[in-house]
Amino acid sequence: MRYHLDMLTLKCSACRRKLWKYYKLGQGEVHRCHKDRIKKVWNMEERDGKVFCPCGKAVGIDRGSYYTMDKKAFTYKGTKTNS
Repeated sequence: MRYHLDMLTLKCSACRRKLWKYYKLGQGEVHRCHKDRIKKVWNMEERDGKVFCPCGKAVGIDRGSYYTMDKKAFTYKGTKTNS
């Protein structure tokens, strides 16, 4: 089976700061970010089971091996390659 591998840069929707660089498998929206596929972190604060941008906006909930993302709290851009 072949997957599309997307290299995405996630940004806070409130202040536009870069949050992290993420490898996403498959098509569709970003609902979860698996921690082992986050390749570079620019800005991220974890506290009280949530993930925040330094501006104070909550962008996701820590679920252990991944973050459940708040789709209104971030934007993303990226390149798609076939893997």
